[in-house]
Amino acid sequence: MENAAMGNPRSGRQRALVPVLVSLGMLVAVVSSLGAPLVPTIAAEEHVSLNDAQWSLTVTLLVGAVVTPVMGRLGDGPRRRPVILGALVAVLTGCVLAALPLGMGSLVTGRALQGLGLGLIPLAIATARDALPPERSRPAVALLSITTVAGVGLGYPVTGLIAQSYGLYAGFWFGAVVSAAALVAAVVVLPPSPRRAAPRLDVPGAVLLGTALAGLLLALSEAELWGWGSARLLALVVGCVLLLALWVVHELRTARPLVDLRLTKDRSVLTANVTALVAGLGMYLLLSLVTRFVQTPREAGYGFGASVAVTGLVLLPFSLASLAAGRVVPLLARRAPTALVLSLGCAVSLAAVLAFALAREQLWELFVIMAVAGFGIGWMFAVMPGMIVGSVPAHETGSAMSFNQVLRYVGYSTGSVLSAAILQAHTAAGSALPTGDGYRTAALLACGVWVAMIAVAAVLPPRRRRAAVAAPAPDAAAVSRQPGGDAVRHEAAR
Repeated sequence: MENAAMGNPRSGRQRALVPVLVSLGMLVAVVSSLGAPLVPTIAAEEHVSLNDAQWSLTVTLLVGAVVTPVMGRLGDGPRRRPVILGALVAVLTGCVLAALPLGMGSLVTGRALQGLGLGLIPLAIATARDALPPERSRPAVALLSITTVAGVGLGYPVTGLIAQSYGLYAGFWFGAVVSAAALVAAVVVLPPSPRRAAPRLDVPGAVLLGTALAGLLLALSEAELWGWGSARLLALVVGCVLLLALWVVHELRTARPLVDLRLTKDRSVLTANVTALVAGLGMYLLLSLVTRFVQTPREAGYGFGASVAVTGLVLLPFSLASLAAGRVVPLLARRAPTALVLSLGCAVSLAAVLAFALAREQLWELFVIMAVAGFGIGWMFAVMPGMIVGSVPAHETGSAMSFNQVLRYVGYSTGSVLSAAILQAHTAAGSALPTGDGYRTAALLACGVWVAMIAVAAVLPPRRRRAAVAAPAPDAAAVSRQPGGDAVRHEAAR
């Protein structure tokens, strides 16, 4: 009766919901793209070292890793809509603060506020699951997962071109305009928060996980400056590992954890989380290599001396191919087991990095390589959320997806640092540029990562289970055997 009474307005808002949720994913991509391509420009404009300018990227990832699990847990209850809108306000404020020429401190503070936007995708996925019928929510969930990947290739050339044509701060003003548009659309279209009991926030768990993740990301970002064998770095890593171990013990013992690690007993959830970490590492390892290789002056004996804008265009096929993968994966997932679907995605990614190791003398080759890489990464990112959504109760969706998202960020940072460390190891004393062999070594390491992931994908997923991206709604008997079966049974009934 309530739906009939609301009539067309509700129907119109529901039709607009997926585009608005996708716009949140694109916003996350734009926020991310405001970092890496602009680091050299920030160093020049603010008269700081490249290492200091790198904090404009690092601080966003640090904040995102810390707040994403908290936002996910808060968004699993009646606070979801306020949490989403509050994060959008923070991102808008951060963009404006970074756009004002107030110095490096203001820029870094603004980039820290933008980090709250990195927690929006899990909440968008939870919203799609709750507000849409199953036949629309499954493809919407897959699309939302791919959006952040596709947006990287779209955001880099746009922000790079704006910064190159109109200056550094114009890029951040562009981010402010996009954020404002997303905020207005969210206010109009987002449905009310689900009517569930407000989850009690696990403050000790949030502090332990946030501190450990922040420390690990800090160690990864500063490893090259401090030295890989320095006592300071080793002490920080050991301390963070101990904190993570303490966090795991705490989460398993508490009645209402920040992240319900018991759900990882489901092999689909475990597979999705392992895939998120490895795919994030492999993705940023290749992206970091390609963007640096393309901008290297030809005088080095390799590279193309391309501008930031041209470098961004090289990534455009990555985005387009990842979106294409999102169309293909559901068709295959209906007919093939999860192990085969994931293994094929890993094989495509392996082909991309192997091609980079062997063929990168022409610029067109890099366009092809990035298209293949985008198809492989988009393939896996389209599968992961469906595996989680199909295995956890509705009231745990935001939290479970947030933890998966954090693992992606850890993978992103690790891949970026690994590429920098390998290239630095192949840089002669007194030289500013690595040898071409450094790129081949890093690409072969990425090949090893994907080979290992193919082996994991072959044995870890449940053998009888189909990929959840396009799976039919579960029956009541199957649902009752899942963790949180009562909650999922209600979801299936919808």
